[in-house]
Amino acid sequence: MFDSVQDGGHDSSGVLVPVLIPWLFEWRYGGRSVSLCGSFTRWSESIPMSLAEGRDDVFQVVWNLTSGHHEYKFCVDGQWRYDENQPFAEGACGLVNTIIIAREPDMINSTSSSPTPGRSNMDVDYDIITPAVSLSHGTLQEAIPMISSVDLEVSRHRVANFLSTHTAYELLPDSGKIITLDINLPVKQAFDILHEQGLSVAPLWDFCKSQFVGVLSASDFILILKELGNHGSNLTEEQLEKHTIAAWKEGKLHLTRTMDGNGGSFPRRQLIHAGPYDCMKDVALKILQNKVATVPIIHSSRDGSFPQLLHLASLSGILKCIYRFFRHSLSSLPILQQPICSIPLGTWVPQIGESKPFAMLRPNASLSAALTLLVQAGVSSIPIVDDNGSLLDMYSRSDITALAKDKAYAQIRLDEMTIHQALKLGQDANSPYDFNGQRFQMCLRSDTLNEVMKRLTSPGVRRLVIVEAGSNRVEGIISLTDVFNFLLG
Repeated sequence: MFDSVQDGGHDSSGVLVPVLIPWLFEWRYGGRSVSLCGSFTRWSESIPMSLAEGRDDVFQVVWNLTSGHHEYKFCVDGQWRYDENQPFAEGACGLVNTIIIAREPDMINSTSSSPTPGRSNMDVDYDIITPAVSLSHGTLQEAIPMISSVDLEVSRHRVANFLSTHTAYELLPDSGKIITLDINLPVKQAFDILHEQGLSVAPLWDFCKSQFVGVLSASDFILILKELGNHGSNLTEEQLEKHTIAAWKEGKLHLTRTMDGNGGSFPRRQLIHAGPYDCMKDVALKILQNKVATVPIIHSSRDGSFPQLLHLASLSGILKCIYRFFRHSLSSLPILQQPICSIPLGTWVPQIGESKPFAMLRPNASLSAALTLLVQAGVSSIPIVDDNGSLLDMYSRSDITALAKDKAYAQIRLDEMTIHQALKLGQDANSPYDFNGQRFQMCLRSDTLNEVMKRLTSPGVRRLVIVEAGSNRVEGIISLTDVFNFLLG
């Protein structure tokens, strides 16, 4: 059952995962009306271009390209033109500009092919962090004063001091419940429980050891479905019935060793947890350093017996405490008034000429492609966009639990179900499905860090999609992980 996950950008059926790279096209030589046409539109569609902010001679448009060779031309005031200052060649449509986007083997790094030493055995959400860059042009950033290094260090020191002097006990809610799963529970039943309770992660209890031993997350179910799919047979309910959580975790450890390539041995990791009197900074660092989404807050007696699970701490809860403490004294944290485009925060689409991958998919992409991208690119969510790169929806790791609805996982093939169909499973059956934007939160590049933090403190919000005003064209993503990596330096 536990075959190795395939490397590269392919799903389990060997189909290339359609990674889309936003590419900025520019016409810098004036005109009244400029549009773009190319092989990526099959030369049948003209893409309108708009004036760059603050310029009357530079037209721009962002279009999502796949890897490979592309040709294009500009239509300027009804005349076909090409840019002599960019690569060009003789093509079927005369002289055309050319782009070659190489699909490098390391464009999508597998998070499982080379396990990080010291990594927890708990699989959870985490996001790739890259420095912020300008998408369209430098005018906007040049017009915004950059924060001084002194103000940045003062802000970080005050945040660190707050987190160091407040404990995890303050994260505990006044009331609530925590779902804990026994490791001998069948995987199928655990899958159903997470879906019914609206959860993406649950702690695991070992009755024989009388202790908490790990967590079961949405990532586990993604790997389970992909592993079963590797056999080329339809997923059946009986296959999930046969495997307990403990059996899956054991098989997963074997799978990790297999993917090492050298047969290396990886010791079983201890549960990453914290005590109620540990400071918030230590809890936040445990989440960041171990790349986990939650850290169980466990109170134990001195001899370690009778552990009590008090809470599942997350970056969202810690950020809420920071925001609540500083919201009435914004001047004490100068960085809060900075626009997000002026600070190194989040993952942004590449600048012109860059080929750094920024994973996006269209609604008709297969669910198998989405799951492969989530695992191999090491991201927790993927923007779903239309042909113009405008945001329609998001597919996240936690969305996999929707397959438990009416036992859909026993009736579908991952390579035949589209993302649109998969997301529809999570919608109310009594209401028509629509990409209405309610499942995700957006922000603009001009929004301040304070505004971004406020939105990230909302229940269930783990990330914001940065979009272009008006068009909703995706410009980047900011996650909770990004914010804390920036605040803690």
